[in-house]
Amino acid sequence: MSLRHYEIFKTVAETGNFTKAAAKLYITQSAVSHAVRELEERAGTALFDRLARRVRLTRCGELLLAELLPLLAACGSLEGRIAGLEGEAPIGVVSSITIAAFWLPGILRRFAKRWPRLRVNVEVVSAANAVERLRGGGADLALVEGAPPHGAFICSAFAACRLKIVCAPGYLPAGTRLSVKEFCAERLLLRERGSAIRDVLDGALLAVGYEARPLWTSVNSLALIEAAKAGLGVAILPGELLEAALSEKRLTEIEVEGLSLRNGFFSVRHRDKYLTEPLRELLSLIEECGKAEISY
Repeated sequence: MSLRHYEIFKTVAETGNFTKAAAKLYITQSAVSHAVRELEERAGTALFDRLARRVRLTRCGELLLAELLPLLAACGSLEGRIAGLEGEAPIGVVSSITIAAFWLPGILRRFAKRWPRLRVNVEVVSAANAVERLRGGGADLALVEGAPPHGAFICSAFAACRLKIVCAPGYLPAGTRLSVKEFCAERLLLRERGSAIRDVLDGALLAVGYEARPLWTSVNSLALIEAAKAGLGVAILPGELLEAALSEKRLTEIEVEGLSLRNGFFSVRHRDKYLTEPLRELLSLIEECGKAEISY
């Protein structure tokens, strides 16, 4: 049995006549008769009493119609909504911490104006975990920092930030300029291995033959900022995170000869991922955010 059988059955019940039902459904009377006969065979009983000039539901037919009406109403509702499913289907985004803090809120605010009924579920994780969530099908889109991941992905760079090396005023003499060797000998306050920020630093140091041996290692950038403010050592973090502390002169920037650190930001999706219209628009907004400042 198909929904078409049930729709024909309901229409016959409403019109009380096979001919009128056929005209209303734009099919032949024989098609109506055939569908009703198949339903009755499946039910094992008569669903209509055939009277002189009309048909009338039997008690069994009344029971079947009562069961069918909610189902057919739900199908009618779905039929009206099916063309707009893309505007309602949630989008799953996994984002690294820095992107979620400084780029994503403004992007999603603009996106919500265009797609107010669409829910964007965001999970803020480390860059490595974001890629794993995407790889496992737990998200539609990953926003990561550092180096673009390898594999069956399409990666698009949308922004970058400079990593700044900072310490508390007075921790080092004003105007101090460190060599890479002197920098590595300092008390370093660093993000954990595997984080994008740490990967950028370790890669830059490895290229010139050095290795960082941190005094502090933390998954929390705020903890490193507070440790640096307290004069406990030298921290390396995105400039956006340090802006307030630098403007308040609670931290000062240090220059290290030959060490220029930039952290790239990428949108990442599966190569074979179907892009709905809202997802395409979200990707477009992400790309635009690197070209124009977004106010928060």
